[in-house]
Parts: sequence; C-alpha cells; structure tokens
Amino acid sequence: MQWVLLAACGIGLSTVIGTGVGFAFKNISQKLYNCVIGFAAGVMLCAAVCGLVEPSLEGRGVFGAGLTVIGIFCGALFLFFVDKLTPRLNAAVGIEDGKGQGRVMLLVAAIAIHHLPEGIAAGVSFGSDSVSDIIMVCGGIAIQNMPEAAVIIAPMLNSGISRKKALLIALMSGGVEILGTFIGYFAVTLAVAIMPFALAFAGGSMMYIIIDEMIPQTHEQKLSGAASFATLGGFCLMLVLDSILGGF
Repeated sequence: MQWVLLAACGIGLSTVIGTGVGFAFKNISQKLYNCVIGFAAGVMLCAAVCGLVEPSLEGRGVFGAGLTVIGIFCGALFLFFVDKLTPRLNAAVGIEDGKGQGRVMLLVAAIAIHHLPEGIAAGVSFGSDSVSDIIMVCGGIAIQNMPEAAVIIAPMLNSGISRKKALLIALMSGGVEILGTFIGYFAVTLAVAIMPFALAFAGGSMMYIIIDEMIPQTHEQKLSGAASFATLGGFCLMLVLDSILGGF
C-alpha cells in the first residue's frame, strides 16, 4: 500500500512541477505561445493514440475494436456537449468568457477527463508482478503530466483567470489522477473490465480538443509553420519517451 501511496504522490508532484513551470512562462509572444499550444497538441495526440487508444485495442479482436471506436466517439461527443455548456459552467464558477476562457476551460476539461483512466491504469499496474511494468506506467504518466500541467497555466492566465484560481484548477485536474490511482488499486477486477472503454473515451476526448480547438488556434494567424513543427516535435518526443519506457 505504501508503494501505491508513493506512486500517487509522485504523479501529483509531477503536476505541481508542471504547474510551476507554467507560471514561470506567462508572458510569451504570440508565436511562442502558438508553438507551446502546438507542442502540447503533439504531446496529447501521442498520448491519446499510443497511451490510450492503442492499449484499449490490445488482444481484444473485432469486438474490442468496436468497443474502442464507440469509446472514442463517446469521449468526443462528451467534450462536444461540454463545449456547448461551457458558458454556463464558467458562469457557475465565476469565470467571464470574454477573452477565450471557454476555449481554455475546454482544454482543461479534456486533460482532467483523461487523467482519470490514466490514474486507474497506474493503480491497476500494481496488480502486475512486473516491477518494470509498474515503473513504465507510473513513470510515463508522471512525465506526461508535467508538460500537460504547464501548458494549461499560460492560457488561463492570459485569458484573465486569476493566478490563485488557475493554480486551484490545475491542482484539481491532477487530483483526479491521484483519485484514479486508488480506484484502480482497490478495484483491479472492475478497473480491468472497464479499462478498454475508459481508455478509448479519454483518447476520443483528447483527440476532439486537439482537432477542434488546439490546432485551429495555432493557425489563426500567419504563424502556423513553427507551430506545426512544434506539434510534430511534441508528438515525436512522447513517442521516443514511450519507446524508452517500454524497454524497461
């Protein structure tokens, strides 16, 4: 149990570190900002495809592929409806959507949603007898959390959300993953049963926000070239990290 607690704390700490990095880079140029968003889109795309959708398919045949497809569309539809409800949700928490805050909160929602099955995956990994598998899953999640936490801070601050509220939102997003870790550990059988759908659902939600919001945002001005390469860079970085961790 102490190792599960340590893993959960490590995952939470990675979110805190990423949040600190985000606060350090609030005032950046539009071109650099677009590159940061593009880089985050690449990181999230690789995480969605390699870390969520692909594992949901493993060893489950045609039925498993159908379940994955359903999960992807359910995740995308969920974010679609969240997008429609964002103005009301923002009003409920005291956020005025006058500076693109709705777009920012949708990004935060997508990251928070995919944190839950990631946390469950971390908890489930402790049911394995392989220490390397545990390290790979928990380490990969922690590494991925840092750029994800960092990238949501600057957009929130630039859209007018206070530093205190931005910090609270970022920490709550990471807290979802810690909760998922304990859910996965204490309910391994149930978690394994729902994991394919949950992973695909999270992957679909991430791909929706990448396609509908993040990529178009980096192409609103004539600064898209650098942002496009930043997206590829983020994707390739996560691909390399995934390969390295997979080798343990």
